Amino acid sequence: MSRIGKKPIEIPNGVEVNVEGNKVTVKGPKGTLSRDFHSDISIKVEENQVVVERPNDHRTYRALHGTTRSLIAGMVEGVSKGFSKTLELVGVGYRAQKKGNKLVLNVGYSHPVEITPMDGIEIDVPSQTQVVVKGIDKQVVGEMAANIRKVRVPEPYKGKGIKYSDEVIRRKEGKTGK
Repeated sequence: MSRIGKKPIEIPNGVEVNVEGNKVTVKGPKGTLSRDFHSDISIKVEENQVVVERPNDHRTYRALHGTTRSLIAGMVEGVSKGFSKTLELVGVGYRAQKKGNKLVLNVGYSHPVEITPMDGIEIDVPSQTQVVVKGIDKQVVGEMAANIRKVRVPEPYKGKGIKYSDEVIRRKEGKTGK
């Protein structure tokens, strides 16, 4: 049996989980998330816990069991705590600033790059070389951070570009001019 799928999900105070057929709605202090799951996977709310069960040990159900549990756990964590990703700008003259709702990046192009955040996403710029993407949906936060990183991917020779704060860039050796 799936070790992740077997673990029940604890529901923190202030979070409400509703299951209607195969649709799960999670409501908390930061917002509301809802998602449809496979109809054969059973999802139950028992005494302040969410339990996910599968009908049998078929390969498809084994795959869906842990995935469903992880997605619901992410929804519960998102509406209670939220998710964030931090990006760093590395390079001389690279900087970020916020104009209204938009993020404006100066990363070595002839023009500044403007990025409009997706629905439910908040972008903070604590310093000129740091961007923080916040939201309640883990997938949307990751996608928005990836789109910002895609503007100037870090290169392996000098390490210049937009990188995640915990990302390690593998450096290459340049020419050895003999």
